[in-house]
Amino acid sequence: MSAATFHRRFRAATAMSPLQYQKALRLQEARRRLIADADASGAAYAVGYESASQFSREYTRMFGTPPARDAARLRAVMSKSAEVPENSRSC
Repeated sequence: MSAATFHRRFRAATAMSPLQYQKALRLQEARRRLIADADASGAAYAVGYESASQFSREYTRMFGTPPARDAARLRAVMSKSAEVPENSRSC
């Protein structure tokens, strides 16, 4: 299969170019690492970014907030969902 055919079929199947798809996967993995208490620059380097500022720009573009702020928000949401309400405990 030619490169042009691959790109055309990949875009038809995913609605993204292969490069956009790879970037999305890397950013999602970085987000997972951030939630698990990694720092932003550590997560960036772990998924293959050489520039923390480039990572921050692309992360913000994809998720709408900077990495550290997004990670703090997601950790707070996860900790609230892990709490068991008083009235739902069995005696």
